[in-house]
Amino acid sequence: MKNCLNCQKSEQQIPLLPIHYQDADVFICPQCLPALIHKPASLADKLPGLENVQPPKDEP
Repeated sequence: MKNCLNCQKSEQQIPLLPIHYQDADVFICPQCLPALIHKPASLADKLPGLENVQPPKDEP
């Protein structure tokens, strides 16, 4: 079963979006997607390497 990499909700509970990162396929739900976009470092424990990804320039 597929689960959101952040909140662990399953595909039976919520729609999931596929992400391909570092040769791996993972999934994220729409509720957790803003964290990936605006605060990618907050997911670094789940996707190693994200601590080096900067949010968009217009973010505070």
